[in-house]
Amino acid sequence: MTEFKVVHTICPYCGTGCGIDLVVKDGKVVDSHPFKRHPVNEGKVCIKGNYCYEFVHSEDRLTKPLIKKNGEFIEATWDEALSLIAGKLKQYSPDEVAFFSCARGTNEESYALQKFARTVLKTNNVDHCARI
Repeated sequence: MTEFKVVHTICPYCGTGCGIDLVVKDGKVVDSHPFKRHPVNEGKVCIKGNYCYEFVHSEDRLTKPLIKKNGEFIEATWDEALSLIAGKLKQYSPDEVAFFSCARGTNEESYALQKFARTVLKTNNVDHCARI
């Protein structure tokens, strides 16, 4: 008989930070439940959070970097993909690049994005879809 494992994590659908428990069986996520004692959502989640595990094992999910060559995407290593991106970004001045964060990311991800933009690429062109 296979045992189930419960993994505490954060829902990926928005930046609220709701706690969820993923149910794992044989190395696959098979269900999710609200984390009852989590201080953000106190055991409740929205409809998206309730089914947030379903995309994990999708056949359409990207699991490796892809680089477009001759009009087609081919698998690449992370080193190849990151080198290509770095080379392309070096072609532009700080005023020619911008970063746009979305509400699906966490506060920590948005912070990391703006920190990268400001310190590495020296641009202040950073925005977010929730800006008023």
